[in-house]
Amino acid sequence: MNVGVSLILWLIFSPIAALMAGLITFAEYSHHYTERGPALREALRTAVLTLALFLLLGLAISFILPRVMK
Repeated sequence: MNVGVSLILWLIFSPIAALMAGLITFAEYSHHYTERGPALREALRTAVLTLALFLLLGLAISFILPRVMK
């Protein structure tokens, strides 16, 4: 798999993973808070951290893996 295809896949699936992590976090935190504000903040924080982690991992894997496979 070349680097371009790999990067495109990471750019597509990273936001999906971030969205799912945010939704799961919001659903769980909404059981513990009576107001939506704190639960929404934690869900947004989780989504942003998940997006950053997946994008960094995808970027690293996209450039390191082809060199290792040669």
